[in-house]
Amino acid sequence: MASIRLFAFLLIHIVSVLVVRSFSQSTIPNKKVIVTGAAGRTGKLVFSSLFRSEKFDVVGLVRTEQSAKKLIKDVKCGLEHIWVCDVTTIDPQCSEKNIGLPKGLSGAEAMIICTSAVPKISKRSLIKAFLKVPVNLLTPGKKVFNFRDLQFRYAEGQYPEKVDYEGQVNQIELAKRLGISHVILLSSMGGTNVYDFLNTIGKDKDGNGNGDILIHKRKAEKYLVESGLHYTIIHPGGLKDTPGGELNLRLDVNDNLLNEEKRSISRCDVARLCIASLTAFNGQNASFDCINSDVEEGSRTESAEQAIKSFLEKGKVYDYSV
Repeated sequence: MASIRLFAFLLIHIVSVLVVRSFSQSTIPNKKVIVTGAAGRTGKLVFSSLFRSEKFDVVGLVRTEQSAKKLIKDVKCGLEHIWVCDVTTIDPQCSEKNIGLPKGLSGAEAMIICTSAVPKISKRSLIKAFLKVPVNLLTPGKKVFNFRDLQFRYAEGQYPEKVDYEGQVNQIELAKRLGISHVILLSSMGGTNVYDFLNTIGKDKDGNGNGDILIHKRKAEKYLVESGLHYTIIHPGGLKDTPGGELNLRLDVNDNLLNEEKRSISRCDVARLCIASLTAFNGQNASFDCINSDVEEGSRTESAEQAIKSFLEKGKVYDYSV
């Protein structure tokens, strides 16, 4: 009889614990995150990962209705998870009624900025480059196809200054208006070198035009650093469309990783770092560069959280005075 009572007591106790735990978990709201540039190649990886997670509620910002339709189809999310808006036209100082902010943005705790100006190849330069191939084949020491012969241009109104500086400033100010405390900014390595090749994209041979993408990105980074918001700034190396989690993550500062022979990183791994940054820094501000590195034989790949923890333990700080 005593054993039956004991069994009944234990059963009731176990059930009550499970009920309380289930209730407490159901009452804790998910962390709401806004991902801008959600239709881009890296932004889409960030958005889709957060959408599939049970820990986050996510809203993605895209520039056009066409991008919105494609994202909804690919990720299989509802329209309530999408906001169509051009970051170059956001006016965060306007009233909510005038600016047309969707109600779904309220309550967001973090913003991950993945927007960037995207250049397009000039068709004329592409044809010229291909016409040089026969001559290059017959010329010793010449590259068969020289990618430096290609010229790029940005779409009207989508220049680096408009998107990577003014557009990102708009987003940072919007984060303030929404009461967002943490902004994660996806930028690029190379910002310490004004002569980096990427800054020439969009310019002609005389240096005229709408280029300087890394310069404008760095200006936006400095604006965020001085904004008073909790920030994480990520500078990936050359982005590759390869699977993530297969190589280690190497983090450093001040473009030191540009001295490495291999300085690329999987977009998937960049997305992992963005998501890990939502929880790994515990209010600590940080700016870092990142590339993939080989995994030592017999070792396992480290998680993005582990890579961030190792970086923080080194106490390295990005120097924005350079």
